[in-house]
Parts: sequence; structure tokens; C-alpha cells
Amino acid sequence: NITDLPFVFTSFHFKNPQNMSETSSVYNELRQEKQLCDALIRVDNVEFHVHKLIMCNCSPYFRALFTHWATPDSGVFDIPDVSADMMKIIIEYAYTGIVSVRQEIIQELFIVADRFNVTGINKVCSDLLEEQMTPQNCIGIWRFMNVYYYPELKHKAFLFTLNHFETVAATSQEFLLLSAQELAQIIESNQLNVKKEERVFEAIMRWINYTPEERRGCLSLLLSKVRLAVMCPEYLMDIVNGNGVVKENEDCHTILLKALDIMLEARTKSFSNNFLWCPLACPRLPSAILLAIGGWSGGSPTNAIEAYDVRAGCWVSVPNDDAVPRAYHGTAFFNGSVYSIGGFDSGQQFSAVHRFDLATQTWHEVAPMHSKRCYVSVTVMDGYIYALGGYDGHDRLDTAERYRPSTNQWTLIASMHQQRSDASCATLRGKVYICGGFNGFECLSTVECYNPETDQWTMITSMSTRRSGIGVIAYAGHIFAVGGFNGTTRLHTAEAYNADTNSWYDVPSMLRPRSNFGIEVIDDHIFVVGGFNGFTTTLDAECFSIEAGEWSDVCDMVVSRSALSCCVIYGIDDMAEFSAPRCSLQFSNRWYTLLSLPVSSVLHDI
Repeated sequence: NITDLPFVFTSFHFKNPQNMSETSSVYNELRQEKQLCDALIRVDNVEFHVHKLIMCNCSPYFRALFTHWATPDSGVFDIPDVSADMMKIIIEYAYTGIVSVRQEIIQELFIVADRFNVTGINKVCSDLLEEQMTPQNCIGIWRFMNVYYYPELKHKAFLFTLNHFETVAATSQEFLLLSAQELAQIIESNQLNVKKEERVFEAIMRWINYTPEERRGCLSLLLSKVRLAVMCPEYLMDIVNGNGVVKENEDCHTILLKALDIMLEARTKSFSNNFLWCPLACPRLPSAILLAIGGWSGGSPTNAIEAYDVRAGCWVSVPNDDAVPRAYHGTAFFNGSVYSIGGFDSGQQFSAVHRFDLATQTWHEVAPMHSKRCYVSVTVMDGYIYALGGYDGHDRLDTAERYRPSTNQWTLIASMHQQRSDASCATLRGKVYICGGFNGFECLSTVECYNPETDQWTMITSMSTRRSGIGVIAYAGHIFAVGGFNGTTRLHTAEAYNADTNSWYDVPSMLRPRSNFGIEVIDDHIFVVGGFNGFTTTLDAECFSIEAGEWSDVCDMVVSRSALSCCVIYGIDDMAEFSAPRCSLQFSNRWYTLLSLPVSSVLHDI
């Protein structure tokens, strides 16, 4: 059964395309008046007068009932094991093409529609279940679809469970009712979304402790699905020393020893690639990917796209032969596509906008902006892509516009108070914030925000430092302004804006100075990528954790470049297309740094 569906009273209307003609209302009137009806359906002593032809059009079941399971002159049909209310809904749907679904009947209606093969009603129920899916009911929907075959919804419920696994495992009662085989199917998936593999082990223990006497024998099966070799050795030591269920299970010892062997070889860097085929060592697919697009490299613009796989800790080159090389552009991710906006090709500034369809990995030109804009600031908010300021080849711009992908149309909005190129922007609480930049004469420290409800820009408190070629991003409920150029030197400093107090405060500085770099938030960290350090373009990247309060190095890009643009993609069908191939991964520097404890001490404890 589907449990804990958080529905309010809901009606979902669906029209059957086969019943869109005006004659459908005539047929329904005839049915209600019991005229020209040639069949009587009897359910629980309730009689429904219908027309055979209309019911045959609704469902193959009724066609078979009237043409194969009864004689031509049969007029009365008793149908068992269905309520009169359910049959009334089916008959009204057959005549009107409309069905209303309410919370209290959705499961029963789905079962009845499945029995009578009324696919339109099943589609309505499926759409409503998908719309109302939560971490508390996704497993119930997934298991329900195992019984009543609807593969699309089953797949979506399974993916929802994978994508929200940490919340599901911590809060869902349905999670505790999984069988060992169902839990194994979930946790062995490469698409399981966990920030730390340790959370998978903790989820297993929550499941076992629900009925420990019955389930502790399943631990070795489940432990073999955990990517133990990507955990911190200290955590594994805690499992070995502190978990009684693990200690008493010899099969678990074997699994842990295998994981620790892989860790030991990784420490000495003498491991074999054969280990990477082992499920214990293979990192999971990320739920989101950071893309670094275009930029200035080797004295000219590039069209290179690299994807950062945060789980594997490495960059992957994305095939991109059709793209126009460009730098000083903006990018935005929206509804399964990446938009490349404006920019410069070393000869001209662009107003052109191109859309990269991630499903087909092809580029398509869409409506151009009203102005040419390189050094443009780009962000996404409430179904619009915003393009602010920039340089058109003659002037630094104060104009701004926004694009609605659903209509393929750009619309001018209110101009900013200042001309700004080489600025950067982000969105927070329904407003767009743009910081710094260059006005043609000096680097700016000023900041303004745009309210789409009033179509007005407002000057707010300035940053403490002038910053052109700046990186701006919303993170942890604040606006972060990072790096840039103050007119004299490249900066490594950073500051953050508190919208509640309209004030800026210092945050830890980056490890290295840079301007004109890519910046995004992924996996609860700010990532800065590439840029110009005052002497040369760079390929290095680093990330900031507000929890740790510090910056740390991440894997370098393949292509050294500045004036690039970054965006984060998510929610696409096949994230593996943009991730590191799991069968050929090498252990990354990120893993080496995790292996800080003497592995031999852990081996000794086992």
C-alpha cells in the first residue's frame, strides 16, 4: 500500500483526445436519459445504462467483454469485485474524457483502472502520484508500481528515492519496511546521492536496528554494496571497534579487509586498476555536475567544455566540436539546456545566444539579445535568464534584459544605476544582486539589487574593496563576492553580504589570487575555477566550505583559461554522460588526502 500520501483534497482533470468532439456531450446526455443504451452494467446492485460502442472506445476490457465474452444479444453484464463509485468514475470518463481524482480514492482507482485497462485514468493517477511524491512516500509508490505495472512512474519513484536518499533513510517509515533485497537494490546503485559514503552505512544500521534479531544476518549482503574504500579510514576504524553487529560477522571482516587492502595500495600508489572494478572502490555518480565553458586560452578564445565530477574528484572533457569559441560570456542552466550568452571571439562582441541541449549534446541558436554584451553578468531567477551590463564594443552598458525560454523572447528591464562590465551577479530571496565591475574609468565597489515586482534597481551598501573580474555567488543565505582586480592587483580576498543587515563582512581568502574566473556552488561548497592570476591564465581550482571555514585545492582543469563561465547542471536523465567513466577511474588526490591514518592499524584491529 502507498502510505502517508500528504494529499489535500485534489481534483486532477484529464481530457481524452478521442472524446474531444461535440458529440461526446450528446452521448453523455443520452446515457443520463437512458436513451439508445444497449448494455446494462450491474455493480453491487447498482445499474449503469451505457452504450457498448462508447465503452469499447474507452477500454479493451469492455471491447472483449461485449464482443468475445458474451453473445451478441447479451444486454446485462454483472461485474464483480469493484465498487459502484469506481465504476461510475470509469463510465463518466468514457463519456466525457474527464476524471477527477481525490486523495482518498487514488490507490483504489489506480487498481481498478489497471484491471479494466483504462490507460487514461492510470495516467491521471500516475501524474498525481508523481506531483505529490515526497521522501516519506516515494518508497511506497515504487513498491506499488512493482505490483501494478507502470514502468515510467516506477522509474521516477526509484530515482526520487536515490536522489533524496539521506532524507528518506533518516525520516521515512517506509524505508524501515524495505526487504533486504530492495534495500540492496537501492544502495548498490551508482546514482545513489550521498555526500558522504558513511551515510549509507548509517542508513543500513538504522534499517537493521528496526528488527535487529531478524535482520543482522543481512549485514554482509548490504555491507558489500557500500563503497567502503572511498570512506575515511578513521570511520572504518570506528566501525571495526565500535559496532557489535559487524564484529560478530566473519563475512563482514572479509569485506572490510578487502576495502582496506585497496586503501593501503592507494596510499602507496601501487594499486591495480582491477581494484576500480570492485564495487567497494567505485565512487557514485554525482547528482549535479559543474561545467566550465569557453574562455580565453593560449592567446585566443576556446570552445572547450570540461565537466567536474565532484564524487570522483576529477574533470572530464565534453565533446563540443560545433560550438563557437568565445570568452567573457555568460552561461546559464535552464530546463535541461545550457545557454551561452554574449561574449567575445577576439574580433567582435556578440548579442547572439546559443542553447546546448544536454540530451542530444547539440547547439541551437535562439533569439539574440537587444545589445551586444561581452563581460556580461548572467543569472537565472523565476523562469527568466537575466543578462546585465557588459561592453558592446563602444560603451560600458547600464542596460539590462531578461529572456524567457518558453517564449524565446528577450525583454528590456529597468537600467542599472551604473554602467558595469566585468561585474558578476547572483540571486537571493527573489532579487538579483550585481556587484563591482568596471565603468570604463575605474573598478567599482558599488552594489545594486533588482526587484522584478517593481522593475527597479536599488543601490545597497558597497563592498569593502573595488572588484572587477569578480566572482559573485549566493551561498548559505548570503551573497559572496570573491577575488577580482582592484585596479592594481589581482585579489584573493573575499567578503559576504548579509541582506538582513545590509552589510558586508570579511570571509576567508582564497589560496591564490585570480580574476575573470568561473564560480559556482556544488555539493555545498563554493568552487572557483581558472582565471587570470596577474601573470598568466590558470587551470587550478579550489573550493570553500562555510562549515570548515576554509578553502582547499581541488583537481586542476585540463585547459588553462580565464574569462570562462561556469554553471551547474542537474536533473538530467543520464548524468553518466558528463561524469568520469567508472570503469577507468584513478584514485584522485582528494582520496589520497583522506587516507591520513596508518591503514595497518586498522588491519591489526580486524
